[in-house]
Order: sequence, then C-alpha cells, then structure tokens
Amino acid sequence: MTANNGQIQTTHIGSLPRPPELLDLLKKRQDGENVDLEEWSTVVADATRDVVERQVEVGLDSINNGEQSRVSFNWYVADRLSGIDGKREQELWADLQEFPDYAEETFKTDVIDLSMHPVVTGPVEYTGHEEAESELTGFKDALSAVDVGLEETFITSASPSVVTATHANDYYDSYEEYLFAVAEAMAEEYELVAETGVTLQIDAPELLTVGHTAAFADEPLEEVKGATRLHVEALNEALSNVPEEQVRLHTCWGSYEGPHHLDTDLVEMLPEIYEADISGLSIEQANPRHQHEYRAFTEQPLPDGWTLIPGVVDVKTNVIDHPETIADRLERVAEAVDDSTPLVAAPDCGFGTQAGLGMVDPEIAWAKLEALVEGAEIANERIY
Repeated sequence: MTANNGQIQTTHIGSLPRPPELLDLLKKRQDGENVDLEEWSTVVADATRDVVERQVEVGLDSINNGEQSRVSFNWYVADRLSGIDGKREQELWADLQEFPDYAEETFKTDVIDLSMHPVVTGPVEYTGHEEAESELTGFKDALSAVDVGLEETFITSASPSVVTATHANDYYDSYEEYLFAVAEAMAEEYELVAETGVTLQIDAPELLTVGHTAAFADEPLEEVKGATRLHVEALNEALSNVPEEQVRLHTCWGSYEGPHHLDTDLVEMLPEIYEADISGLSIEQANPRHQHEYRAFTEQPLPDGWTLIPGVVDVKTNVIDHPETIADRLERVAEAVDDSTPLVAAPDCGFGTQAGLGMVDPEIAWAKLEALVEGAEIANERIY
C-alpha cells in the first residue's frame, strides 16, 4: 500500500462494468459454448484498455483492470483450479430466506445463476498459471497503451475462504481440510500477482458475511468469530510468501441489495480481521445498514502501519452520492481513527462483482466514481 502523505487518495474495489459484447462471450463460456479465442482476446483487451482509460480520466489514484475477463469475483477460480465439476443449488443466505419472493426476482442474472454453486469433486490444485499470466500481461499492456504514470495499481484475487464458501465440497473429508487445500492452491496466484510488483487485493467478504450464512445464522457470536479466525489463519498461510505491505484486503456484508438485517456488527469482528497479514483494509461505510459503524474504529483501533480504505460510495442503488455526503463520510472516519492512519476513499464494493448482475447502470457507476474523487478533494480541504 502507498502512504497518502497527509492526503486522502482514491481507488475502487476491483470490478467495473463490462461491455455488452464481453458479457455475451462470458455467458457463452458459462454455458459451455465454444468461443473463438481470437475474438475473446480482442474483446477482453479492448475492454481492459477502456476501463483503464476511464479510471485515469476519472482521476482515481489506484486503479486495476476492472476484472473484465472474469465472470465473477469468486467463480473465476473455476478456470484456474482443478477438481471443480458441475453445479448444484445451495441455500440462500439467511436474511434472504425471510424474503424469498424478492430473492427469486433479484439473484438470477443473464450470465450466471447465483443460487447454483460449482462443486468440488476432486483434489484442488492451481492450474491457472497461463490464464493468470495472460490477465496480468493484458493489464500491463493496457497501462502502456494509455501511458499511465501511477504510483499504485492493484489486482484482485479471491480469498481461500470465499472459494470454499461458494464452491460446494463433495471431495474432502472435512471443511478444514478443504479450506487449507484451497489456501495452498490460491497461494500460487497470490505469488504470481505479487511478483509483478502491483498491490494484491484479497477479496474476502466471508470474513463478515459468515454470520448471516445459512450454516451460522442461528449460531452464537463466538462460533461466528471462530469461523472467521479459521478463515484468517488459512489466508495468512496462503500469503506467507507475499510481503504484508503489498496486500490490501476487502471485506463486506455482501454486495447485494438485500435486507442485511442479520449482518454481524463490525466492532465485534474487527479483532479477528486484524489478525490478517495485510497492510490495507477496505470496509463498507456507505451501506445504510452500517454507516454508523465508523465508531468501531475508535473502539477497535487499526493496527499500526495499516491503511484504512473506507467505502464512502454506495454500489447498490442508482442514486449518485453527493460529493459533500462523501466528504462527510470521510470526515467521520478520519475523526474515528488515529491521525497517523492513511485513508484511501473507495466505493463499498465493486460495480460488477457478478457479470450480468447490474445493480447500478454502467454510466451511473462511472458518475459515482467521479463523485468519489470530488468528495475526497472536499474532505482533504476540510481535514488537512
């Protein structure tokens, strides 16, 4: 993570809107149809270059490739891990089970069905070196084409436990065995990314969402915390060869427009998350269910040397957050943390975490990012 030198910088959380022609190809791949490799490469390269260019135009300080070639922030690993075959329906999260009609209407996209989880039927090993290297090279090429001179860029990667939380296990004898096998496999991807010198962003929503999954909804808080501790342990093992200063982590209560009334309280979960071997932490602060939780950072201060990446732009509605509102959110967080804590303003989550699940219109998503930059500028004038 890059220190902000007394100024709030800006970034986003990985996924950005994909063009229609790319969504069409992603759907074909999901449906098992043959896709012309030359067409695929061209469309992905064009989409990546376009999102890099737009991020620069918006004025973001830290940018990435927008996850253009990935069908989702987590299920892309099916193309990079062995042992995954077929799908089966899984239970909805507990908060959605109380509103099944809403969930049925909302969580099936034109590209993927979020109720159908891939299934692990054999040993999990990392087989995605070629695809990962192609993605990294494509990002580097896009940066060169746009002639970008930025201090920081980043690439996202799924945490071991978001893989195990969203891929059904039909092979391993225990969840713990499954989790650490995935951690060993994903470590290869983390090291590939780190070797390029970019910041590695670990996407780990399950560190907070575990409390409202069907398996833990009725469990006491200590059981929920225990699951998060296990997940952090697996993550740390996977990151053992990656410098902490090169890793930021994103966690959230799930990037979906649902009731969220069963979400865990941030103040309870921060001590468990603080055990992660990272140096930057991204957490929702614009989500109306959690806007009050900036206070958690006073009660549970960030570890020394960490950067806080508060979400100050909503990603679940088409209302463009007012820059003054964004500045207010940043100011509240700044007052809650130590004066030495670097802040990087961001949206709550990605704008395209699941291909085809477009909660925010693509052009409005870009307008929200413009408001983010303007809001950070206002906050800087107020605070520094």
